[in-house]
Amino acid sequence: MTAPGPDIRTRTATDGEPVIDATADAEAPERSAPSAGAEERHPAPAAGPARRHLRPDLLVAAVYLTGALWVTARGWLDHSGRLLGSRPNDQGFNEWMLAYGAHAVSHLENPFFTTLQNAPTGINLMTNVGMQLPGLVLSPFTLLFGASFSYLLFITLNLAGTAYAWYHVLSRHLVSSRAAAFVGGLFCAFAPALVSHSNGHPHITAQWLVPFILWRVVRLARGGHVVRDGLVLGGLVVAQFFVSLEILFLAALGCLMMVVGYLIFRPREALRRARPLLGGLAITGVLVGAAAAYPLWMQFAGPQHRVGHPGNPDVYALTVGSFVRYATESIAGSPTSALRWGPNTTEQSSFYGWSVVVLALAACWWLRREIVVRVLAVVIAISAVFSIGTTWTWGTRRTDVPAPFALVTDLPVFDSVVVSRFALITTAALGVLFAVAGDRLARSRATEAGEGRLVPRLAAVAALAALLPILPTPLEARGRVPVPDFVTSGTWRDHVAPGRTLVPVPVSGMTSLYWSSAALAGFAVPEGYFLGPVSATDATGRWGVEPQPTAKLLTAVSRGERDTMVGPADIAQARSDVRYWKADAVALPDRGARGHDNLKIVLDALYGPGQRVDDVWLWDVRSFTR
Repeated sequence: MTAPGPDIRTRTATDGEPVIDATADAEAPERSAPSAGAEERHPAPAAGPARRHLRPDLLVAAVYLTGALWVTARGWLDHSGRLLGSRPNDQGFNEWMLAYGAHAVSHLENPFFTTLQNAPTGINLMTNVGMQLPGLVLSPFTLLFGASFSYLLFITLNLAGTAYAWYHVLSRHLVSSRAAAFVGGLFCAFAPALVSHSNGHPHITAQWLVPFILWRVVRLARGGHVVRDGLVLGGLVVAQFFVSLEILFLAALGCLMMVVGYLIFRPREALRRARPLLGGLAITGVLVGAAAAYPLWMQFAGPQHRVGHPGNPDVYALTVGSFVRYATESIAGSPTSALRWGPNTTEQSSFYGWSVVVLALAACWWLRREIVVRVLAVVIAISAVFSIGTTWTWGTRRTDVPAPFALVTDLPVFDSVVVSRFALITTAALGVLFAVAGDRLARSRATEAGEGRLVPRLAAVAALAALLPILPTPLEARGRVPVPDFVTSGTWRDHVAPGRTLVPVPVSGMTSLYWSSAALAGFAVPEGYFLGPVSATDATGRWGVEPQPTAKLLTAVSRGERDTMVGPADIAQARSDVRYWKADAVALPDRGARGHDNLKIVLDALYGPGQRVDDVWLWDVRSFTR
């Protein structure tokens, strides 16, 4: 993130457009002509320099990809038989989203709403991280290799792609040192924030468009080709909208924090730059409004839309102490190092450790005269404070002292944000700060002679040593319950019509999703794992849906909480429930289901004798539902 103002000196490239040269001191006057030194550090685009860029860029990309594969390696050992990370339900949900994306593409169905989950009511995909663009792009892989493969590919490429995107923008537009840009990209993608979210949140780790969006906002603030730059920014925003609306919102907040920082330190200059910025944003807004009108309506007013996030926002908040502790998946961390200092293993968006915090403070103090660093410091401070939640909390117990986020917690959209994710902005700003500081160290080393180079070299070594403790470890992996061959082989097609419901027993949200994902959403399933409204008249957000009475009965039988005796009322209710679900069949796996024998007895009593089909017992209920 950079400050949108002319105190960061510019040079003119061959196309006549301004390019940032962030070498300017905060106190240096604005200059109308580019310096010779800036031209030497940033030669005009040409075939030769482009070729010289290619080899180091490919090497950087290879290193980032290797790092991403290191983090996700245990999942690649058996993508269809393992769940990667500590949040298997989140992975199951996102695999289903990718499966539905491929289904929607191949069947030309609505990518924003479906009744194939939570049948027959359905779910609003815009309030449930629909990931329409990734679903579309990955659909060939999903159709060929399954949703579990596409999910793992997505998680892996998100880390590598986000790192490279930051490297590309930093090395082209902010710093002269490729090594500094490399470190900045490495931090932005492999700091605890994105690694922890790789435990099941691909929509959060998909940040490969964010650096380009932020850079284009800066370009707008500098004037020039306002219409063209507004349209380019609009295209990027539309793409990010269909990747992750939450990350787009956080990126917009990051830009707003940059503006606040610039207003603090350069108020008159910021106001002068407001005109081209607002003009370009207006053009961006028109383009985004036209492209996203229907999905935005679906998000805020469509069927099954929700208002707010379930529960108290502070349940998902960080603490001040979390910033100096180490994450579970950092090499200096452990399974208990972050325990009770954050919401869960997925939301460890801070956890930089003392060494990184001290490094950031030292960099801010050393470069305090530079406007870009001052603005970054404001962004870091605001986003970090917001991630703490509505009350100041230093240790592991929340206090009653109000914190700044309490002022906005009830505002629209803010009420739906997971509070800890504000620290994602902190991570991005820290990555840019470290790139700038690394660039200044590289320049000091280049300009000093003899023994004068020793200090910047020692500083660089100390900085790298401070970053080492947060390098990531591979995510854990665990086995998953196999989906029956009845589903994976496609035998279900002989018993369930397209779009009709297959009811897995016990009627569990995750079992439904795993079966449906394996069939590429070819049949509908009851319940699921999603966010929806409390009821048709109350849009307050909640997890899942209240199970039907028969689902509760079967769950109780599977747990041994009730016997196998059923009466006429139970039978009538069971047949009413399969009519409600619009079911064609009820299926019980022949192996692996808890309380299998008792469940079969109960299902025979409810729907008549079942038949063995492949590796499931099947009850054809079409006579009750059609």
